[in-house]
Amino acid sequence: MHLLQLLFRAGPAILLLVFCLQLRTNKAEEDTRKVLSMEVQMPRKTAPNEEISVTVIVQTELRECMVIQCSLLSRNPMEGPFNYVYTACLCDSNPRTFYWDFEVNKTMSIIALTHIFDKEDICPYKAVVPNGPKYFYMAKNITVS
Repeated sequence: MHLLQLLFRAGPAILLLVFCLQLRTNKAEEDTRKVLSMEVQMPRKTAPNEEISVTVIVQTELRECMVIQCSLLSRNPMEGPFNYVYTACLCDSNPRTFYWDFEVNKTMSIIALTHIFDKEDICPYKAVVPNGPKYFYMAKNITVS
């Protein structure tokens, strides 16, 4: 009987301990940083054979720098500046902005693709390649009318 009373007294203490640990675990999960975020700016509509500007802003919340490569993709074959590929060092204190100016002659979907990879002599410090996905993309449509 005395042992049974001891078990009932320990129960609330254990529940309180588990509850506190659960709160601590949830707080740790909120402190995760985004590896990479992208913003794509471009018009939604344009006239045939009109030059448009596409701007891609890439940033990270990681403390370490990384080497990225940013490019545009489309199912429609394009020539000229559309095919430019930018390589840069991305650090948390220095978001990168990339620009493309090209003519569009038909309605299309444009994908901005950023690839994280390992390459020396791009960043002033040792660049890292984080665990997880290495490719990030964002798709936008432009209508030609």
